[in-house]
Amino acid sequence: MRALAGRSARKRSGTYLVEGPQAVREAVRFAAADVRDVYVTDDARVAHPEIVDEALEAGLFVHPVTDEVAHAMSGDAQGVIAVLTARATGEIDSIPSDATLVAVLSAIRDPGNLGAAIRVADAVGADAVVLAGECVDPASPKVIRASVGSVFHLPVLRAPELRESAAALKERGLALVAADVSGADELGRATEPALREPHAWVFGNEAWGLTDDELAVVEHVVRIPIPGQAESLNLATAAAVCMYASLFARS
Repeated sequence: MRALAGRSARKRSGTYLVEGPQAVREAVRFAAADVRDVYVTDDARVAHPEIVDEALEAGLFVHPVTDEVAHAMSGDAQGVIAVLTARATGEIDSIPSDATLVAVLSAIRDPGNLGAAIRVADAVGADAVVLAGECVDPASPKVIRASVGSVFHLPVLRAPELRESAAALKERGLALVAADVSGADELGRATEPALREPHAWVFGNEAWGLTDDELAVVEHVVRIPIPGQAESLNLATAAAVCMYASLFARS
């Protein structure tokens, strides 16, 4: 089980690890068909009885384990661990035809950033998250932990590189809006009209952002105002600012 922290073990076994009460609770509630086993220590069972109750009601296997065994399985699970069967990640064609807000994450390599961005997309009610190009594995325990279970709430889809995916997004009536320091328009009132229409926010790699080729397929390039001395915002923070701007533009 501990080996499932690595991508190769997940690929060989066709399973992945979910750690911690919040993430396991959401897996049991929203992805019960994929849950193979739930492991709970005595203290965790007392602290989170709803997880055990809902798992048993769903007909899942719940195993009591000692603190030592739980720690051997995962060093950061707070006594609650689950193993899920890995399903094939959906493709970009699975985006609902009536989608109005999508987050597109291109070449994201940091699992904490990816998980946090998925959590933001879930919080604002996005219809899907699209992982374009070579992104970190969304079944990584670090991604799931950072998403706090949001990976189980909305579709997280795989796609080719952004240049190849743009047509599929536009076919669904989604305008592409990129967050990039090169943007001619500053996020604010001037960009609200575009954000009231169906659109997909596009966020680039943490280190180099979006390439010129990627920016070329985007209709709107928007920069986030930074009047202070900070050089930039990290990916997850930028995603939160931009996607909440979409939410506010529609309210």
